[in-house]
Amino acid sequence: MTLTETSRTDSTSFADDAALADSAASRADRLTAAGTAWSERIDARRDSAHLTYTVTGRGVGAVATEVQAGRHEFAVDEPAALAGDDLAASPVEVALGALISCQVVVYRLYAHALGIRLDDVEVTAEGDLDAARLFGKDESVRAGFGDVRLLVRLIGPESEERYGELRAAVDAHCPVLDLFQNPTPVTTRVEVSAG
Repeated sequence: MTLTETSRTDSTSFADDAALADSAASRADRLTAAGTAWSERIDARRDSAHLTYTVTGRGVGAVATEVQAGRHEFAVDEPAALAGDDLAASPVEVALGALISCQVVVYRLYAHALGIRLDDVEVTAEGDLDAARLFGKDESVRAGFGDVRLLVRLIGPESEERYGELRAAVDAHCPVLDLFQNPTPVTTRVEVSAG
């Protein structure tokens, strides 16, 4: 069974149902354990909720970047039209991917917390970007996305009202959605080394 399946047929096997139940039960156990651990940690020491993430990147190839995030490495590149080798997703696609993946996490987290059955969630993000600012042709437009649209597909047996309650919780608590919706202070320090 794939994540993109939205309906079942009569040919769906008992093994598929058992795998889905095991997956859902495993996810529920992990969500409960993580929620309990964080709740206890924050109750004991409020400042334990303050997290700092550090990600580093180094330019490679024409305009690509090798990114190190904890123990994970990935590449970010641009398509040929933007001087890249198209070896990986572009920075703005990675940003949309971050938004999508955060939505999935928070939908699952709050579905569990609210007791709302959520069999699956799929998110599509579209972002409109005016490249005229990037190329110095029009300083009156934003350099970033002018508009972002999310399509969230929730799969499960609950009522629209219950899924509306879930959406409200996700909208209020999704960290990456917050980054897209609100200004975030950024401090930049440039260090120059002789090369």
